[in-house]
Amino acid sequence: MVAIDPLIHPPARLQLMTMLTAVSEVEFVTLREALGVSDSVLSKHVSALAADRYVASRKGAVDGRRTTWISLTRVGDRALRAHVAALRALIEAVDVGDAG
Repeated sequence: MVAIDPLIHPPARLQLMTMLTAVSEVEFVTLREALGVSDSVLSKHVSALAADRYVASRKGAVDGRRTTWISLTRVGDRALRAHVAALRALIEAVDVGDAG
């Protein structure tokens, strides 16, 4: 059985990771607004995920203002898929238990 990934499991991190699967990269402020968290909370989540190479960030400018772009890495994509498989296995165990 595949194990739950404790780095991805917190709800905000799981939501962040799943959002990144839909785009090549996203602005930090867009993630912050979508998750409904403060800059410091999002920064801590991104830093934790980046430390294990699950996400990458790059600095840039948009309309003359500095911004940070966040993207999902291949390592992060594989980790997320494994985490989702583990969640599905847990759900399947519950569903099978309901049938009996």
